[in-house]
Amino acid sequence: MKAASPFSFPVSPGTQAKLARLGLFRDADLVLHLPLRWEDETRITPIHDLLPGAQAQVQAVVRDAKIAHRPRRMLTLTVEDDSGLLGIRFLNFYPSHLKLFQPGECFRFVGEVRGGFLGLEMVHPRFSKAGDDTPLPAGLTPIYPTTAGLAQATLRKLVARALQAPLADTLPQAWLDELGLPGFDACIRALHQPPADSAPNAVESRRHPARQRLAFDELLAQQLSLAAARAARHNLLTTPLPAAHRLTADFLSRLPFSLTPAQIHAWKEISLDLAAAHPMRRLLQGDVGSGKTVVAALACLQAVENRHQAAFMAPTEILAEQHAAKLTSQFEALGVRCAWISGSQRKSQRTAAWQAAAAGEVDVVFGTHALFQEAGRFARLGLVVVDEQHRFGVGQRLALMQKGMEPHQLMMSATPIPRTLAMSFFADLDVSTIDALPPGRTPIATRLVSAVRRDEVLARVRNACLAGGQAYWVCPLIEESEKLQLQTAENTYAALREQLPDLSIGLVHGRMKPADKQAVMAAFQAGAIHLLVATTVIEVGVDVPNAALMVIEHAERMGLAQLHQLRGRVGRGSRESICVLLYQPPVSELARARLKVIYESTDGFEIARRDLQLRGPGELLGHRQSGLPMLRFADLEHDVALLETARDWAKRCLSDAPDVAARHIERWIGSRQALTGS
Repeated sequence: MKAASPFSFPVSPGTQAKLARLGLFRDADLVLHLPLRWEDETRITPIHDLLPGAQAQVQAVVRDAKIAHRPRRMLTLTVEDDSGLLGIRFLNFYPSHLKLFQPGECFRFVGEVRGGFLGLEMVHPRFSKAGDDTPLPAGLTPIYPTTAGLAQATLRKLVARALQAPLADTLPQAWLDELGLPGFDACIRALHQPPADSAPNAVESRRHPARQRLAFDELLAQQLSLAAARAARHNLLTTPLPAAHRLTADFLSRLPFSLTPAQIHAWKEISLDLAAAHPMRRLLQGDVGSGKTVVAALACLQAVENRHQAAFMAPTEILAEQHAAKLTSQFEALGVRCAWISGSQRKSQRTAAWQAAAAGEVDVVFGTHALFQEAGRFARLGLVVVDEQHRFGVGQRLALMQKGMEPHQLMMSATPIPRTLAMSFFADLDVSTIDALPPGRTPIATRLVSAVRRDEVLARVRNACLAGGQAYWVCPLIEESEKLQLQTAENTYAALREQLPDLSIGLVHGRMKPADKQAVMAAFQAGAIHLLVATTVIEVGVDVPNAALMVIEHAERMGLAQLHQLRGRVGRGSRESICVLLYQPPVSELARARLKVIYESTDGFEIARRDLQLRGPGELLGHRQSGLPMLRFADLEHDVALLETARDWAKRCLSDAPDVAARHIERWIGSRQALTGS
């Protein structure tokens, strides 16, 4: 018995599989699958009037067709109309094409006109059989995003079938009047089937009223979904962890510094959340070196004061080890029991740590992905701290959450989130921001230096280290790659040992054994190593105040957030700090733009804003790896006003018309994975 089609009309299983690759599972998905562009096939251009570089449609008769073998195998046609001759070339073709293009047969060809050796030509035009009585389209022809094996003609027919029935509006007419928005049905048809007198570039414009309506609808659906997730979280019950001011006060009294006002404000927000009866979902963001770890430590201690456990997870072993090394000694001085779990441990060590966690014999467990990848359990997990949260997918964070009964969750990020991104993708979270650095941090000077001046950089590194300082030399790869001919860490380490024989040089990268890695890092922190050659494993968490010089090899290959994170490893002491960005010319326009931003600014929020402009939200926050649907019609850089309007209307919709909210979410999210901030 055949499975029922999810569409309202017959679609073969093979075609359904291809549509699924495009995220199209039902009629509503086809309706919202808008064209990439439109082409004007409403008129025929005589061959005599064709211009090189123009997109055109001709109707012509095949004069001859043959397969040529030089300079490569191709199918060549000569076609003619009453005004002249035109060459047609197909570089990829089937044998049946030669039989199809019989002399005397009439076709329509649509494509870009080029100047060829023997006159004007089209290469790989779209074509269809035609005659004098073949009608022209009534409107512009849509060109849809597609996938291998799914022809434009097939996709157009499927979309047209989905558009046969009138499209009901999810929003009441009174709301549309108040918002000044056109109806949904008219907007969709205007974009799928623009009239013949429409200019393609006008239909493609973001300011087109139909596009504005779809952008608003998409943002509203997103805000409704996130608001619903927030409401659902507030309906969940968890164990309140009120402030007892016992361990936290003792911890603060032992610190050699006072918290900044920004840290105190963030800590008060987190402390109040922990005391609530519904689970906290808070994002703690702050620039590199702003002091987020201390605030997270206070959260862990408040959980322990309430006889609950805390799990502190970081994405890399070096960062997790840094947190464990820094906090374990401070916690144990307060009588707080700590454990360490990572994938590189011997199985017996991990088993013992998990047994202690399950028996309630440890209070705080530090670790990497092993905390959620393994079957271990906690006795009373009350708080989960996730550092560099954007490096973990939603499913990974959920796996750790499920090891407790709705534990509170604190996520940390040193990649500050631009306001529009926070409003859009983190609207179901509470956000605390540490927007000031602790006193005593020295400004970091950034220098852009071409690789041809490498000898000058070597001299600077040597002088700085012999004067009592330390330095980092960061490389993007561990070993040779045929695809990317970049300076590698291992080659650089060997070369620098020859070029700087009077310095003690260490090497650290992600493939080293944990014990070897720890030994090198400990020697660097102790000052026994002058220069540390490293891959980007030192991007986050490494804190060596005496290291005031950093050289980043092939900086043009790295992203803004990564460059800013790496630069943040210096400037942590009293020495004048410098970050040298070595680049290999020539530099692409995008790389040039990134280097300009990092050179001009040390403000993480401004850098994140510019990064959003350059890369888009998916890459900036790692949502693509988590499977969350990205915005298709709205643009966070240009649609801030629409986003704010959508946020306000989402609140109104949920409180006054929950049936409208449900209908709108179903149309826009439906078969796509629901947005979640967990």
